[in-house]
Amino acid sequence: MVSSGMGSVATFTDPRWRDLAPPTLGYPASKAALNMLTAVYASALPGIRINAVDPGYTATDLNGHSGFQTVAQGADAIVRLATIAGDGPTGGFFDRDGSAPW
Repeated sequence: MVSSGMGSVATFTDPRWRDLAPPTLGYPASKAALNMLTAVYASALPGIRINAVDPGYTATDLNGHSGFQTVAQGADAIVRLATIAGDGPTGGFFDRDGSAPW
């Protein structure tokens, strides 16, 4: 699942991120819902590795190319989790640096 730090309640409520978090409802709420679906599916389907991944603030059309990293850099975490082995993590939230706070 391609999620976002904006869907992380821990990140969204952290005062350090206040100025970077736009006061919108749809995007953060939809990513928070995706995070919950990740946890539910991972629990219901233990034979499948299901994780949520935050690619980070990537320069794309969605943000007018204002992101801090390239699309290739943003894809790193997605590719890593999409190609994990059958004994890899499941039901987690990850970013480029590893496990991320829900």
